[in-house]
Amino acid sequence: MRQSQFEQRYRPLWERLEATLKTLEKNRRPGSAAADFAGDYQSLCHQLALARERGYSLALQDYLNDLMLRAHRQLYRHRTPLLPRLAAFFAAGFPRAVRRQWRWHLISSAAFVLSALLVWGLIQYDPELVHTVVGPDQVADLEEMYHPDLRDTGVRDRADDVMMFGYYIYNNIGIAFRTFAGGLLLGVGALLAMLFNGSFFGAAAAHLSLAGASQPFFTFVIAHGAPELTAICLAGGAGLRLGWAVLAPGSWSRVDAIRRAARECLPVMYGVFFLLVAAAFIEAFWSSRELDPQIKYTVGAVCWALVLLYLLLGGRSVAPQGSRDGSE
Repeated sequence: MRQSQFEQRYRPLWERLEATLKTLEKNRRPGSAAADFAGDYQSLCHQLALARERGYSLALQDYLNDLMLRAHRQLYRHRTPLLPRLAAFFAAGFPRAVRRQWRWHLISSAAFVLSALLVWGLIQYDPELVHTVVGPDQVADLEEMYHPDLRDTGVRDRADDVMMFGYYIYNNIGIAFRTFAGGLLLGVGALLAMLFNGSFFGAAAAHLSLAGASQPFFTFVIAHGAPELTAICLAGGAGLRLGWAVLAPGSWSRVDAIRRAARECLPVMYGVFFLLVAAAFIEAFWSSRELDPQIKYTVGAVCWALVLLYLLLGGRSVAPQGSRDGSE
């Protein structure tokens, strides 16, 4: 995109932000413009980064940098209460941040899905191959958890549910943040984590299907798998973005490139934490319930639809024109 097109596209947003800043700097109430102030500021930061990355004129960069500094001062001076900011972030900020890095999340998801399908197919062809991915003790644990003839069908009490809720949060968040941090190893760590997680899921699903335990397995994982697997793939995508900053910093120093990438990835990781807490809640209080399989499949399908629609459409209706996904 040429600089003239860039300026023409985003000039209305800059003028709106300038008008809001003039009102705030005079200690006046900004009125309805305040509702868009935080979103405009985030969009401006992204546009300044684009202007620097594309080598636009120093005059434009200085103008945007000055505007950003003024907005930053007013943002923290007129800071809104925590709960409205959290609501705005989860309603719009998080899904927008995901869409800005959609290429990395697509690579991460493809690594997970393709490795799962490959391992699934290989084990269907040769069931003994499950032991190359899953250890003997883990195979026994899976069969004990899901096989109709071996699993414990006793009813869990509320204390058990709460205990498992805490365990699931600890376990899932540990996996997600290790995957993200693995991106510092030139992105290889994050990619290997996604390949391993996909392979393990494919091996477990294939083995249990051959053992006659596919229905208990899929009815258990389908609902909480929507936020959980999505969060793991997003953590992998954020890790890949971090690794690319290490591998190809461009015109930035490697340290500055990592800092910039980390700032871009942090909103995604905040959202990953939210999704994993939601997944742990569903897993602890819903997935373990013995209900009709059709009910559980229906609820699972609804969960997947809600998660995907949220990430694809969240924040679009209130996004500034021309900066909805930030990927242009």
